[in-house]
Amino acid sequence: MHKLTASIIIVIIFVAIGLVIFSSTGNPQQDQSLSQVPQFGQDANEQNVQGATGSAENAEAASPSARYERAVIQTSKGSITLELYPDDAPLTVANFGNKAKEGFYNGLNFHRVEDWVVQGGDPLGNGTGGGDMPTELNDNPFQVGSLGVARGGNIQISNDSQFFITKQEADWLNGQYTNFGIVTDGMDVVNQLEIGDEIVSVSVE
Repeated sequence: MHKLTASIIIVIIFVAIGLVIFSSTGNPQQDQSLSQVPQFGQDANEQNVQGATGSAENAEAASPSARYERAVIQTSKGSITLELYPDDAPLTVANFGNKAKEGFYNGLNFHRVEDWVVQGGDPLGNGTGGGDMPTELNDNPFQVGSLGVARGGNIQISNDSQFFITKQEADWLNGQYTNFGIVTDGMDVVNQLEIGDEIVSVSVE
């Protein structure tokens, strides 16, 4: 009986020793410094905040409550004056005007210049930058000096920063792209623009 009790005690001791050893070696991350643990949660939260901020800015930029009727684009080649169409493209005009007042376009350039069009306002400077906003189609024809909005393959979604000015009539764009203004002075400047020329500033009123 005593031998059996002693055997049980010995088994209990060995089990206890085994549990102690396992608990100290079975989870190596317990000994890892916190500075070495990647803060995935923190990074994700920062990305979510940035995304939410961007969405809020886009919504505010597209608010039709801001009404602008005239714009002046100061370029490295001279100034271009435009009449805007707040009644025909309210979201687009408000977005363009709000960005202009915030200085968004200052220092950007014209990344595309062809015999019939100039295009600029891309924050990346290569035609791939900018966000999304709804396309606002209207009956205004694209003629010499028309101010339009760039877009990709989806006609319902336009770029929220890239704009173009037509140097000649472009009726194939009618009803396909947002037309939100027209040059009233400075077409000679538009015709002189080259790739890389700077948008010094854009003012609206």
